[in-house]
Amino acid sequence: MDEQLPVQVTLTEIKTETPSVKTFFFDRTFAFEPGQFVMVWVPGVDEVPMALSSPNSVTVQKAGDATGAMFDLRVGMGLGIRGPYGKGFTRGEKMLAIGGGVGAAPLLPLARSDCVMTLLLGARTEKELLFVDQLDESTDVIIATDDGSLGQHGYVTDLFKEINPAVYDRIAVCGPEPMMRAVLAAVDTIGFAAKTEFSLHRYMKCGVGICGSCCIDHEGLRVCRDGPVFSGEQLKKSEFGHYTRDASGRKKKI
Repeated sequence: MDEQLPVQVTLTEIKTETPSVKTFFFDRTFAFEPGQFVMVWVPGVDEVPMALSSPNSVTVQKAGDATGAMFDLRVGMGLGIRGPYGKGFTRGEKMLAIGGGVGAAPLLPLARSDCVMTLLLGARTEKELLFVDQLDESTDVIIATDDGSLGQHGYVTDLFKEINPAVYDRIAVCGPEPMMRAVLAAVDTIGFAAKTEFSLHRYMKCGVGICGSCCIDHEGLRVCRDGPVFSGEQLKKSEFGHYTRDASGRKKKI
């Protein structure tokens, strides 16, 4: 397969996960490392990056034109898939994973690879929690919700204060960027930034490191090619957690 060209796939199942998130299953499997992404082409609308939540699925939060159009698709309709691309998570023997909202999607295949000892899972409310039953089958899941509807009342970052990070040899994080920035501050304080990895989501055009639309300050790292998974050491002095960029490259405060 020429990885620069989209492969047409047919939707075989569309599963509603939460009021704002659906998983789209297709008739082709892709070999990938947890944390890698694909470029998903929605015919007539746009092509956008999405993490694989399994070898034959992407889990999508309705947030823009392309994802909104995907929510109108039905089984039997088609998408274009290009990839997988980028750098995935570095696996360890005893891993801690921290997921917030739809950030649980790239952590699901990591948990299924039998290397995650504990997963801290957060969402605004119980109804927005992703993959609780599936994750429970693979790891020890500890939950926090902003409104206290399930698990600890508070943020997923509050759960980090109650565990012993020294137990784990690697930490994988994915979720809203302010949450991940808070985790970076916490792990940096205890000297664990180098063994903690964060999955970034940025606007992308090419997905293969050519166009530069996903570059981040201060070193110009390309999220599509050098990431989307970066170590905390790489991100400490970057724009991570402070601002993102729109399609024109203009900075947008988070």
